[in-house]
Amino acid sequence: MVTITSTYDGCLRCTAIHGPSGVKLITDAPLDNHGKGESFSPTDLVATAVANCMMTVMGIAAVRHGIDLKGTIVTIGKEMSSDLPRRIVGLKSVMTIPLPSDHPQRALLENAAKACPVKQSLSPEVNASVEFHWAG
Repeated sequence: MVTITSTYDGCLRCTAIHGPSGVKLITDAPLDNHGKGESFSPTDLVATAVANCMMTVMGIAAVRHGIDLKGTIVTIGKEMSSDLPRRIVGLKSVMTIPLPSDHPQRALLENAAKACPVKQSLSPEVNASVEFHWAG
């Protein structure tokens, strides 16, 4: 089990310390929710976790098959609810992969990305779409 210790610093800012590495992460409330917006918000981190998880899981599959995915990019848009309770209602990802669209392992890589544990942990109420662009 990984332990993360978070501290409320005041002014809607928190600092989290990753136990195993000691790496520090700061979050701020977003501008549209009374914050300064000077860093990632907690919901921004959810979107970031989905994007990075998809690339990581796809990367694991790529390593097993000797495929180089360096340069893959995910752009993810986060949509918040307009009603209460405030929550993420949409995450739209566009993944650009620097490989040809007829790559023989295309289905394997796309399925790996779609099966990432973070994406699978989201509520079914969150519209979490992913569009793949093969740009090689």
